[in-house]
Amino acid sequence: MNKTIYLNFHNNFFDNIIVNKRKEIHKVIYNNLNFKNIKSVLDVGVTEDDKFKSSNYLTKKFGFIKNIFGLSDQNVKNKFYRKIFKKSITSNFSFKEYNKIKCDFVISNAVIEHVGSYSKQQKMIQNIIKLSKKYFVIQTPNKYHPIEFNTKVIFIHWLPKNIFRKILKALGMVSFSKEKNLNLISEKNINKLFKKYKDVVEYKIFRINFLGFTSNFIIIGKIIK
Repeated sequence: MNKTIYLNFHNNFFDNIIVNKRKEIHKVIYNNLNFKNIKSVLDVGVTEDDKFKSSNYLTKKFGFIKNIFGLSDQNVKNKFYRKIFKKSITSNFSFKEYNKIKCDFVISNAVIEHVGSYSKQQKMIQNIIKLSKKYFVIQTPNKYHPIEFNTKVIFIHWLPKNIFRKILKALGMVSFSKEKNLNLISEKNINKLFKKYKDVVEYKIFRINFLGFTSNFIIIGKIIK
């Protein structure tokens, strides 16, 4: 991401919905990882925004692990993290950087839909795998849920991307109308992104539901090579 992008028209009502969903997400993660083997955590996409209860919620739930680090392309000051590395997850890392930042468990919560084009999303996946010693988790909203929670629009995000972005621009949501700031993905996109890494990782997609539809995907991966 090139700059901080906050949720549109966000308030306590929507934040409570997000917190409840993140409680479910945390339960899925906790029940599917062996935390006895995890000594270090890397939180990808840390932001300065700590206004709402949902902010950095998932990582805070793993506060029982002493070595929690952050990765962000923003200048972030947060004493919760042992150290925050300033680096974009879609940039190139040197061998030295990979070794310095690599952790047992890498988690990315609602970031991949904000990094830009499909090629940028591919680069993010590649880097997360290389930065993970044992496990990784990537959480992202489902493109095909009726509500798009970043913009709070209903159904129009199902339209072709160029039409969806023109409507957002007309509604005054210029930042979200740009691919570099919002590029929603589906389960099909996720499997396509991971296709080239089938010999390197094992992964499973878990689903969180809201109003009878899948609202979020949780990709839990294990490094096998």
